Amino acid sequence: MKARPDRGLPKPTEAELDILRVLWDRGPCTVREVHEALYRDHGAGYTTALKLLQVMHGKGLVVRDDSQRAHVFRAALSKERTQKRFLADIVQRVFDGSSSQLVLHALGSQQATRAEIDEIRGLLDRLDEEAK
Repeated sequence: MKARPDRGLPKPTEAELDILRVLWDRGPCTVREVHEALYRDHGAGYTTALKLLQVMHGKGLVVRDDSQRAHVFRAALSKERTQKRFLADIVQRVFDGSSSQLVLHALGSQQATRAEIDEIRGLLDRLDEEAK
């Protein structure tokens, strides 16, 4: 089994997830770019973004390129990898390891669009084929 480098990384806080969303959407950003995307209209200072990014760098959640005058940060893990980590944790802690219970609760509590239902049906068809 291949070792996964994200295993030891802590799960990001809500504020850290907000920053990661900016990095996933825009790609690598300077502190100023993150600040403007998240805090410009909320009154939080530049140092708030700087401090959070420094903490995230220390945790291994972001990678810093300091080859330029303004440091550029990028997410250490993809959005998909982070979603999988959170989902695996939720399945284990809340649904006793049962993915099917998670899916049943999710589909039973939220109205799915026709496109989402078609996507889910396609996934189920593929899983059914693989199981044969």
